[in-house]
Amino acid sequence: MAGTGVPHNVLPPSNSELRRARWAVALVFLVHGAVTGNFATRIPWIQDHTGISAGQLGLALAFPAIGASLAMPLAGRISHRFGARTALRGLLALWTLSLLLPALSPGLYALFPALLVYGATSGMSDVAMNALGVETEDRLGKPIMSGLHGMWSAGALLGSAAGTVAAHAEWDARLHLAGAALVLTLLGALACRGVLDLRSAPEEHPPPRFALPPKSALLIGAIGFCAVFAEGAGLDWSAVYLRDELGTDAGLAAASTTAFACTMTVARLAGDKVVARFGAVHTVRAGGVLAAAGGLLIVLARHPAMAMGGFGLMGLGIAVVVPLAFAAAGRSGPAPSQAIAGVATITYTSGLIAPSAIGGIAQATSLTMSFVLVTTLACGLVVGARVLRVPSRTASGGAPAVTGDLERS
Repeated sequence: MAGTGVPHNVLPPSNSELRRARWAVALVFLVHGAVTGNFATRIPWIQDHTGISAGQLGLALAFPAIGASLAMPLAGRISHRFGARTALRGLLALWTLSLLLPALSPGLYALFPALLVYGATSGMSDVAMNALGVETEDRLGKPIMSGLHGMWSAGALLGSAAGTVAAHAEWDARLHLAGAALVLTLLGALACRGVLDLRSAPEEHPPPRFALPPKSALLIGAIGFCAVFAEGAGLDWSAVYLRDELGTDAGLAAASTTAFACTMTVARLAGDKVVARFGAVHTVRAGGVLAAAGGLLIVLARHPAMAMGGFGLMGLGIAVVVPLAFAAAGRSGPAPSQAIAGVATITYTSGLIAPSAIGGIAQATSLTMSFVLVTTLACGLVVGARVLRVPSRTASGGAPAVTGDLERS
């Protein structure tokens, strides 16, 4: 593992330490998701407080993805310098505390750097926790990445619920987000105490500050791109689709978005058992079939129930793809952190362009045609799933590395 940027420890952890590390990193994922959920619910308050237009808000909301893309390659170097546990503790604290920055911004030009820092700390902590998740999975010898991302989704739901209560009570977002940042920082620090304390060997060279992702990460990232594009379409446009295309009332339309998010969360939490039984490649192929079938139902829907069923199938089909993409990236070559950062950058980019791409196609043609594109990308999961079949990486301490598909693909 020389030069990986994902440190290793000298003494293999015991079984009890591994079990504690699994739940500790799961709590880290939940905290990370809760930050996102809290922030998303207060975007309307931030828009009103800064006095910006919808177009200016859309421009500002591009800055988190820009910050994440620029900063994610640094995560491996930070982990190499300070050790995985210390690096994650620091990066996660920066991320949770940055939750307050957008609410403190008095105007548009202050909001840009606030969201840039918010995105940069998000991206670096994202890479660090996924790299630790892959290492923990390898040492346990069984899949856990889908469940970890399920915890992220659960955290996002909990955070959005807390934010919804705060918004409904008309709390000042500065007070709400300051309280949330404090609580989540303390929870994150507590969780990081239990993660694996991995450190680089003295002879290892630090990873580069900035480097292009390896070719393997680009191929794996393309699979993640398809899944995140469909996820963004479902989360951002499902309610609009039911309202505008099928004439559904606002309450039922909003419920379709909640149902889509819940479907993805449940599927991710249950996904590890499916991956352990069938392997990553077969799981993603089957998921691609379900997502494409869901997209077809959406496109052909003439009744809200049919469209909602389609969104449910789509969420079920794409749920485990991104966790498996991160896991595959972490084992795809000699530089796991660099590969994970590359895949994360591609998926962040997909999440950034998906809403505007759907809207652009809808403006030029129709929202139905937008979901034809989403369905086509879902078919790409079926075709490209084989790139998740990667060589095993022997876990430290003699534990077998998890490949997900060496025997079943």
